[in-house]
Amino acid sequence: MLSINNITKLYPSRTGNAPTIALDNVSFKINGKEFVSIVGKSGAGKTTLLKLILAEEKPSKGQIFFDDLNIHEIKRSQLPKLRQRIGTVFQDYKLFPSKTTYENVAYIMEAMGASEQEIKRDVPQILEIVGLLNRADNFPNELSGGEKQRAAIARALIHRPDIILADEPFGNLDPYHTFDIIKLLIKIYELGTTVILATHDKEVINSLGKRVITLDSGKVIRDEERGRFIL
Repeated sequence: MLSINNITKLYPSRTGNAPTIALDNVSFKINGKEFVSIVGKSGAGKTTLLKLILAEEKPSKGQIFFDDLNIHEIKRSQLPKLRQRIGTVFQDYKLFPSKTTYENVAYIMEAMGASEQEIKRDVPQILEIVGLLNRADNFPNELSGGEKQRAAIARALIHRPDIILADEPFGNLDPYHTFDIIKLLIKIYELGTTVILATHDKEVINSLGKRVITLDSGKVIRDEERGRFIL
């Protein structure tokens, strides 16, 4: 499904020194319906890698293929279609404060051109999957941190993506809500969606027992099918 081929990403120095190497000749493949954790310390290159997968940035060298599509060779007009296949979840939720939980999720469908009938059918289904149907009319400031993250996951799921990218989704959560979100990500994976989790949360990784790709200073130093957080 996703093939990362010899990716290097350099950022120019503002002081005229040598460029910063964010990723250094990174290669791996992720199959459909797989749960993969990308781990490493802050600055290891995790977020840069996700930005490249989303085509928010271009690699300095190398290629990324989504099925047979070279992500960084498609036209800008085709990017929205690509990103409909990728759901994203961030540490800071990115919810609209003036919209209810229902409206936050419905907004994504509206932007995609869905009909009112489709929205009324699909939004309650997704909210039920993430356990927020009873919070549909609440605004973000009325939700706990864990509920906000579940609402963010609902937004990422509403267009039924092939892949969910979760970038440090536990950063603002206590341990109880962290494992609540982990259980939800596992549920999404078991329903057939590929999940790529980027985190430096050692306890979470060691509890999963799933594939772990470890980055250190922009390089892949370990790729294990049932990995642990080892640095």
